[in-house]
Amino acid sequence: MALPTLTPEQRAEALAKAQEARKARSELLAALKAGTLSLGDVLSREDAVAKKTKVTQVLKALPGYGPAKVAALIEKLGIDENRRVGGLGEQQRAKLLAEING
Repeated sequence: MALPTLTPEQRAEALAKAQEARKARSELLAALKAGTLSLGDVLSREDAVAKKTKVTQVLKALPGYGPAKVAALIEKLGIDENRRVGGLGEQQRAKLLAEING
């Protein structure tokens, strides 16, 4: 299926919207890394920014979690590496919080 042809105005609007989304996601991950937000805060948020962020990105933003540790954790919990926060079920969220909070 071919992509629709966009006018220059529509293209500029879409690019601006994408840039805003990336900025908001970056701010969310920075707050998580700085410790001003906890994993529970991020998992319980209902906004589109949090819901559309990949679980692996969220976990890698946690202090002490790198690519290898995150990969092992999501494999242990049976979470797909491409899963987004909004796509996690209640049991997956609970298991994830239990593992992180120890």
